[in-house]
Amino acid sequence: MEMLVWLVFTVLTVIPMLKLLPHFGIEKYWAAACIIPIGTLALLWFMAMKLQELEKR
Repeated sequence: MEMLVWLVFTVLTVIPMLKLLPHFGIEKYWAAACIIPIGTLALLWFMAMKLQELEKR
């Protein structure tokens, strides 16, 4: 059961990342990093840094 929950969470995370990452200048294939939980956090952190950079302009 835990594996099924993890799989659903991963799919629900990867699909939006495929659409969001190119807007931040990141290759969409980096969405595969969402398979591991720390990868999701790293991508979100990197996207936040890019967003702050865009707001300064």
